[in-house]
Amino acid sequence: MSSPPDASIIAATVKGLDLGFGQAEQRLLNELRTLRRKARLAAGGGTHAERQLTIGQRVADRVAATMGSWPFIIVQSIILVIWIALNIVAWSQHWDPYPFILLNLALSFQAAYAAPFIMMSQNRQADIDRAAAETDHKVNLKAEMEIELLHQKIDTLREQEFVMLTQAVRDLSALLAEQGMRGDAASATPK
Repeated sequence: MSSPPDASIIAATVKGLDLGFGQAEQRLLNELRTLRRKARLAAGGGTHAERQLTIGQRVADRVAATMGSWPFIIVQSIILVIWIALNIVAWSQHWDPYPFILLNLALSFQAAYAAPFIMMSQNRQADIDRAAAETDHKVNLKAEMEIELLHQKIDTLREQEFVMLTQAVRDLSALLAEQGMRGDAASATPK
């Protein structure tokens, strides 16, 4: 049977664990505070920046929202069908005969002006998405650090529980040994 570890060794080990845990915990808490400060500053700046859109950004968003909607597509399709139908069945005057060169010019003109607006809106949306992804990454880092901190606390509690259980076993062993000696002494005395 192995002898239990010395109480002074166990106490020194626990004290060392507490000291190391305290430093690690303090480091993680400082990192969390720094991340929280940065997140608050970023969140405050992001909402203010979104409210302060330039006229060009507002126009680009409206153009992209309008041209990317079903009502716009339906109305434009109806106009195109009417244009083509009137030019095909017109008896006296065909203002844009079959190859529909004028219609092609109008659609090219529309596309040439709409594309930059749509691209500006998409670029701004990409910036918003990038900022949201950075915020999500920071939140994930914060959660990871908090989970690491909890793991360290649980490990420390397990170590402390192990030390307490070891001490309890030592105390019970000493008590049993003491009772065994009394029992031997009691049985050795004549009756």
